[in-house]
Amino acid sequence: MTHPSFSTAGASVAHEVVAHVHVADEPPVSLPAELRYERSDPYAVSLALGTMPTSTVDWVFARGLLSEGTIRPAGTGSILVSPRRGCPGDVVRIVVRSPAGSAVMDIAAPAVTAFLERTARVVPPGEEGRHLDLDRLVTELLADGG
Repeated sequence: MTHPSFSTAGASVAHEVVAHVHVADEPPVSLPAELRYERSDPYAVSLALGTMPTSTVDWVFARGLLSEGTIRPAGTGSILVSPRRGCPGDVVRIVVRSPAGSAVMDIAAPAVTAFLERTARVVPPGEEGRHLDLDRLVTELLADGG
């Protein structure tokens, strides 16, 4: 089950999905999740896992990585994305790793594809640089002591 929504300004996309989280030696656990995209951060997508809005775990990674991962294995390091075809249907597997551990999540491929199509309507792939607010980025970096 997926539920797309758009902000009134058309500058963001939120797509509710179900993530099937795999834990070693246990059957997968189905959890609510949300894929998000903001025009103000045009290269990134986020995946919020858990009950929105108060108790989620969020991962932010490249929209291009998610897109490539729907076709072939992509990514190195902390985020890996790959298509998995077959029973009980086509899914996109997202593996996230950190020093604290890792998580393996499967999301229905049609839901991921629908989300990516909606993000392309907000900012077409290849046009992300036209939507960067460099002044804001520099201000944020300086405020963080960067």
